[in-house]
Parts: sequence; C-alpha cells; structure tokens
Amino acid sequence: MHDRRRFLGAALGGLLIPTLPACGGDDDPAPAPGPAPVPDAQVSQAIAQLDTLASNLMTRSGVPGMAVAVVRNGQTVYAKGFGRRLVSDPAPVDADTVFQLASVSKPIGATVVARQVGRGSIQWDTPVVRQLPWFQLSDPDSTAAVTVGDLYAHRSGLPDHAGDRLEDMGYDRREVLTRLRYLPVHPLRAVYEYTNFGMTAAAEAVATAAGIDWATLSAQAIYQPLGMTRTSSRYADFAARDNRALGHVKVNGAWVQGMGTMPDAQSPAGGVSSSVNDMAKWLIMLLARGEYGGQRIVDAAALAPALTQQMQSSPPVDGRPAGYYGYGFNVGTTELGLTAYNHSGAFAVGAATSFTAVPSLNLAIVTLTNGYPIGIPETLNAQFLDLVQYGAFRRDWNAIFTEAFAPLLVPEGRLVGQSPPANPLPARALSTYTGTYRNDYYGPLTVAEQGGALVMTLGARPLVLPLTHWDGDVFTFTLHNENATPGTISRATFSSDQVWLEYYDHEGLGVFVR
Repeated sequence: MHDRRRFLGAALGGLLIPTLPACGGDDDPAPAPGPAPVPDAQVSQAIAQLDTLASNLMTRSGVPGMAVAVVRNGQTVYAKGFGRRLVSDPAPVDADTVFQLASVSKPIGATVVARQVGRGSIQWDTPVVRQLPWFQLSDPDSTAAVTVGDLYAHRSGLPDHAGDRLEDMGYDRREVLTRLRYLPVHPLRAVYEYTNFGMTAAAEAVATAAGIDWATLSAQAIYQPLGMTRTSSRYADFAARDNRALGHVKVNGAWVQGMGTMPDAQSPAGGVSSSVNDMAKWLIMLLARGEYGGQRIVDAAALAPALTQQMQSSPPVDGRPAGYYGYGFNVGTTELGLTAYNHSGAFAVGAATSFTAVPSLNLAIVTLTNGYPIGIPETLNAQFLDLVQYGAFRRDWNAIFTEAFAPLLVPEGRLVGQSPPANPLPARALSTYTGTYRNDYYGPLTVAEQGGALVMTLGARPLVLPLTHWDGDVFTFTLHNENATPGTISRATFSSDQVWLEYYDHEGLGVFVR
C-alpha cells in the first residue's frame, strides 16, 4: 500500500512530462512566450482529433463519463463531455458537469496561496507555526522551521501520505493535523514525500493569516474573480449539484457506482470539485501568469515560485530524467524542450483527473473522468500533446499508463490470496483479547466479544471491523476505503497486552497497547 500510494506522488509526475530534464531557474516571472515552436496548423489538427481520441478511450476502457477542455491563446477552444454522469442513468456528461478533482486540487490551491503572497498576507517562506502555533512535527527544529513552501513542495520530512489513514477513520482536519506530531520524520528538505495533510497544514496557515476558512478564501481569491461558478472546495456544494459526475469502480469487470468520498478534511489537497469549463478559465489565468480578462488575479512574481522546480520528486529511471515538483505543480520539460506544468488526481473510489499546460504554446488541456484511476486522463493528454508536437503518437501511452497505474488497484496484506491454515492453532478464550487498547497516533481501539466472535472498533467514524480467526493469536479483518483496495486483508496479532494491526503499521505505528 505504501509503495502503491507513493506512485501518485512521484513516478506519475515523471511520466506526465517526458523526457528531457527541465532547466533550472530562479523565481523571476518567465519572459513572454516566444514564437510557437510547432506549426499552428498542427495544434489545430490535434484539437480536431480530440473527439476521436476521447471516444476511443471511452470505448476501450468503458469508463462511464469524461469531460475535456483545451485552452489556447487565452481562449477556450474545445470543451466537451462524453458518456454518463452515472453508469445506470442516461443523463449525459457535458462541459458543465462537475467532477471531483482529487489532487488536481493541489495546483489550484497553490494559486490561492500565490494570490495571498502577492497581497502580502503570507509568504512562501513563512514558517507554518507562525500562524498555527499548535502545529508540531516530531522533530522540534523542523517544527520551528518548516514553511508554507516546504509543505507545498512535499519536502517537510513527513512520511508519504501522512495522515491519510486517519482521514479514513473519520478524524477531522484539525485532529489529523494535530496527530501528525507522532509520526517519525525525515530531515527537513532532505527528501520528497507526497503528503495531502502536509499541504493541508500549509493551506490552513494561509487561511488563518487571511482570517477566513480555506474554502471561503479559495472562492474569494480565485473562483469568484474567474467566474468559476461551478467550482467549490466544499463537498456539500458538490453533493448539492444536479449536474455532477458520480464516482465509479470496476467490480467483476463491470463499472459500478463507487462508495464515494467526502474529502473536506484535506480539501486544500484533494477537495475541489469543478467542471472543464471552469477549469479552462483557471488554465487561461495560469498561462497568462495570473491575469484573466484584463484583470490581475494573482501576482506573477508570487506565482513564479510555484512553477519553478523546488524539489526532485523522482530519480532518473529507464532513460527518463528526474521528475521535479514546484509548489503544488509537477514542473518539467517535454521532448521538444518545452516547459510544461501538470498534475493528476485520483480517488480509488472513483475519480481520475489530469491537466497539462505548455506556456510557450499558450496551450493547456484538462481531462476529468468519473472512473477510478487506470490512466485514462493521462493517456488522452499525452496523446494530444504528441499530436501537438509531432503530428503523430510517439508512444503507446495507453499501455504505458495502464501499466503505471496497475499497482494502485492491487489489494494490500501479506495474506492476500492465501488460504487459511488447514489445521490452525486454536485461539485463547475470546475474553482474553477484549478491552481497550491505546495508540497515540490512531487513537483508542476497542475489542469486544459479540455473538461468539470478536469485533474491533476504532477511529472517530467509528470503523467497526469483525475479526476472523486465522491461526493461534492471529486474526484477520478486511477493509475497503480510499486507501484500501477491495480485497485488502490485514492481520491482527495479539500478544500479552497488545495487538499489532498490519494495515495500520504505517511507519511502525501499528501496535496498540491495553
């Protein structure tokens, strides 16, 4: 699972922008784009093929719904929906259908931060504890020094996807952020580890400096000035929209509606919902370095650091150069040497999204889908950019991204696929296992006897998990949530006055003590 989720934060960024290492640079705004390095007609021909590209991917994958938009030279030149919002309902997806963006929320949030930096409310190098004195990492020096920018570049030292399992347990934003102090950390600015809640902590600092909550700040700073009327950082707004795409997963080869996810706890990192028409407005502003409709929305000098390489996100692999992350953006260079910015988003319970912007061409594409992550948005965007740059496909992007995303769909646990022992050792009397066990990070765990079996309860939601005897003092439980793929099975191993939960042994914190 740890390696499976890590993919979203590193390897994908390297795949999305092949294959030359991007040039370094300072934080000064880039000069105005020069002449287009590819013929205008070739770009137009690529746009003209989008209907076919999208339809082919829809047919091949069966993903229920998709929407695509392209902006060029400050205008939306393509915006269209395909398929259905819900697989069991014929209501169509259109360019105004609202999708959950998942981690495409991160670059949008980075533009919110940049707007506040430009207004002097906060700086990228402001220590987070200056605004959130209650925020702590396990290392006091890192606590004092970690900045908004460090957390937006995933270089705070927090471990990969820190806090995500607390969210699945029902803890709210403040509680998750408070519990991060129990996690071991890497040295500050030494390694790249992708964290939704690290970024959320930075956003909370920005919102606190502004004196309003993050969702309201995002609306006031970006959504309202751009006229993004179908965009919100609140799940309730998404849930209330009639024209919304619901998430889907594949079960036994068929697409079905997923359980859904309410990501308000990590809204700055994964909680935005939007349409491709609205996203096009944001992309136009991004390509214009903060301007839209003749108005300055975000200060260009404040935005520039977000679009500058701040941290190596992945090492060179198989002839592909290292990947780099700015503040909320993957930042790299295409094979033609064109700087490009991108990000993808994925909810395992039913969302896959991606955009790529190429400023020298004044061109960007965004693709949103309502199926779990199998590489469809990334494939479409890569195919489109191949057509833009070369007039033909250079690689089999569908095969590349299908293979790259496959680990995300693999269930977790050492016992996956194993049969129970034929002659297991008996368990002790069930009453010897019952009681309340404590864990600073995850909170209390209660084990109770119900109807001749053990039931485990933990988290704020709470999660109620039946335990099945496996062998001796080893029991098992199953999970299915945003971070646990269907088929995930975890051991629960009891010994004296403690229990070790395999699934929750993230960073070695899986022991609960009675």
